[in-house]
Amino acid sequence: MNQTEQSSVHPDPSTQQPLEERVNNRSHRPDSDAFRAFMAANWAPSTAELPARADVADHAARRRRAISEQFKGERLVIPAGPLKVRSNDCDYRFRPHSAFAHLTGLGVDHEPDAVLILDPTDDGAGDDGGHHHASLYFRPMAGRDTKAFYADSRSGEFWIGRRPSLAEFAALLGLDTADLAELEVAITKNVGEPSVGGISIRLVRKVDENIDALVDTARYNTAQDPDNMDFGALDAKDEKLAEALSELRLIKDAWEIEQMKVAVAATAAGFEEIIKSLPRAVAHHRGERVVEGAFFARAREEGNELGYDTIAAAGNNATILHWNRNTGTVNEGQLLLVDAGVEAESLYTADITRTIPVNGTYSAVQRKIYQAVLDAADAAFAVAVPGRKFRDVHVAAMEVLAAHLQEWGMLPVSAEVALSVDGQQHRRWMPHGTSHHLGLDVHDCAQARAELYLDGVITEGMVFTIEPGLYFKEEDLAIPAEFRGNGVRIEDDILITAEGPVNLSAALPRTPDDVEAWMARLSS
Repeated sequence: MNQTEQSSVHPDPSTQQPLEERVNNRSHRPDSDAFRAFMAANWAPSTAELPARADVADHAARRRRAISEQFKGERLVIPAGPLKVRSNDCDYRFRPHSAFAHLTGLGVDHEPDAVLILDPTDDGAGDDGGHHHASLYFRPMAGRDTKAFYADSRSGEFWIGRRPSLAEFAALLGLDTADLAELEVAITKNVGEPSVGGISIRLVRKVDENIDALVDTARYNTAQDPDNMDFGALDAKDEKLAEALSELRLIKDAWEIEQMKVAVAATAAGFEEIIKSLPRAVAHHRGERVVEGAFFARAREEGNELGYDTIAAAGNNATILHWNRNTGTVNEGQLLLVDAGVEAESLYTADITRTIPVNGTYSAVQRKIYQAVLDAADAAFAVAVPGRKFRDVHVAAMEVLAAHLQEWGMLPVSAEVALSVDGQQHRRWMPHGTSHHLGLDVHDCAQARAELYLDGVITEGMVFTIEPGLYFKEEDLAIPAEFRGNGVRIEDDILITAEGPVNLSAALPRTPDDVEAWMARLSS
């Protein structure tokens, strides 16, 4: 092979197009001077009217004020996160990090790469008498006289539509706003050891790797002894911020409670669509996908998205706790367990489970299992009152389930022994927890300390689930044959008030008789 032939087979790497630019090879984009000039001309002006201040703005300001109290004198950096690639040059729909959404009030998909910074001030000289001044940094929409307007498929208005301007977001949220181009200086200015007049940073990590790198570099470059930096201590500082932001969401404010009601109402409507879809699901070779699709359509119509991947599990699949492949059939005589939630435009989500008989009527053994789970849920509701411990909800449900399992002859020991710390045999058929907090995340407040979560006191304003279940697998030889292949879970979303729990999802039937009547009505 001569040199010319060799170079045609193995081209000089220095002349090759960078990988990140090759995604544009699939289409030809005009780039002449004449085209650019023509594209920049003759566009109607954008409206100059600023939006009214959003209802959430004052609530978000109070949340920032509460965090400010805990971290005086420190810069707090809360990223929204970047777009995430689904495949090649296609991104997933954007969803900001929940801490960012909570402190700004921004939902939906406005602000990829945005960062909220709480900059320290003198005590009491910050926003609302606090100790920080908040600023939102994001990429403003490119002007129509720029190439990005028509050439940038991730942020150009021609591709993704118009986004609010800096001034519009400032008016909407009651926040100072700034161009993302100024972010590096905003994060790194005056960083250093507090003992010598510098400012320390706390960061919500693992949201945006570019911001992680920027903060880490600033810390290293300004450290008095960078080669002996205690990275464990820095990680602990950042974890403390994540913990505080999570604990801030344990008690919902009035605006959040209304958003939870919106999400629950949309979810209830989605469950009605599931009932209506059952004839088609039974006839389809992947009936679980029919069920999943019926709910998803309502989630997109009335909300932002699903709060989490829907579990649509028929027959033995209902005994698989996180079955969300949803590839199975839906057959007459089976139970169908659906665990689903609509995420509202504000990003607050519901989380509801109902277990229904595919043919509209529970068999005797299905009704027996269902009633046991309902009894456990009702016992949990009874103790979900202000002043009780959060863990009491689970204990109450387990006592009821263990009693039923003993009655059915399934426990190898007494219910009392099973409920002891050294027993727990009943958990073979109910291995998950009975409750979790709910809000911006389906498992909200997950970074909160155990003493405020599992061992926390139930308090007015909390929103959490109650979701006992029993799961009897086909292959489980420890139980009578007639129980096998049936899984039941009943999950409701409750709001704690001074008077006790309010079932936000009460519009969806819970008792077996009511479920059967509901299905008959929707099927007629």
